[in-house]
Amino acid sequence: MSLMTEHGRDRRRFTAAVLGADTVPEPTPVSPRVARGVVVDTTSYMLCLATPDGEERYLFERFTSFWRGEEVGAGEIRLGDDVVVLCAHDGGLVAERVWAQAARVSGVITARERDALEIDPGHGRPRVVAVIPYRSSGRMAVRHPRLEPGYVFDAVGVWHGGEVRAVRPATTQPPYPLGAAPVRPPVPEGSGTVSGIATWYDPAWGRASHLDPRARVQGIAYPALDRVGHDGCDRRTPCVPLPLLSTGATLRLRNDCTRATAVVPVIDCAAADSWMCDLCPACGGQGAGRVASLTMTGFVGLGGRLEDGCFNATITVAQGEG
Repeated sequence: MSLMTEHGRDRRRFTAAVLGADTVPEPTPVSPRVARGVVVDTTSYMLCLATPDGEERYLFERFTSFWRGEEVGAGEIRLGDDVVVLCAHDGGLVAERVWAQAARVSGVITARERDALEIDPGHGRPRVVAVIPYRSSGRMAVRHPRLEPGYVFDAVGVWHGGEVRAVRPATTQPPYPLGAAPVRPPVPEGSGTVSGIATWYDPAWGRASHLDPRARVQGIAYPALDRVGHDGCDRRTPCVPLPLLSTGATLRLRNDCTRATAVVPVIDCAAADSWMCDLCPACGGQGAGRVASLTMTGFVGLGGRLEDGCFNATITVAQGEG
């Protein structure tokens, strides 16, 4: 990750020297209210996390809410859980919401055995097994009626062992397999402002978030990376007319529901997002297609709820990026 960060800095310095400083805004912190780590102690009024910076403690109040595949009480947060904490506006040590073991699995189904699906997320990432619990199967079937190899799958759930227990669909499955997706118009050259859907992903895959610096990185995976230098990004032409970018580029991203805005760097490929042409029901959004996948902490920091899976967003790419 340090090499990626240095690459981004070099890229921004070079572009600024050629095109001017305004063309490459520096990344801004998404939010200081978000923390992530592994639970090492918990009581009825406090949570203690192990993080890369040491132990951090967060107090519970009457308004604190907890999610572990569903709304739960504080007693359901367990030692060893990977958690994301959103702190209250008026108190850095007071937890407003806590997500435990949150997971997302997006990609194309490669195999199925009863209620277990093998999912290929694309762009060189390892395949993941998603298990659909019986009590979630009805909800999943409404929006994902074809749980067969070749069809796209996207769900939010919780890590259990090395698998994801998928508890709610994050999108509506296209009615055709990925190989039969309609051909879309080519992405136009240039840059500008584009509206669509922002989703989230976990660059640390729910593992060792107290040790892995990727767990708290705030940036985006992008569905329209330039093919030059990004051979592992098996993207298709996205639903949204996005400009081509490279890792290290920056863009301004706004949550259209909360109006929260940040300048974020492109740090990874979001090939699976280019396979989708879906809508997000948040705050009445009309635009179809995905424009970015924020890292887990960045998504929460910009006002997203992990269980919802998306929010409507607008991105602005500075002239000269790409």
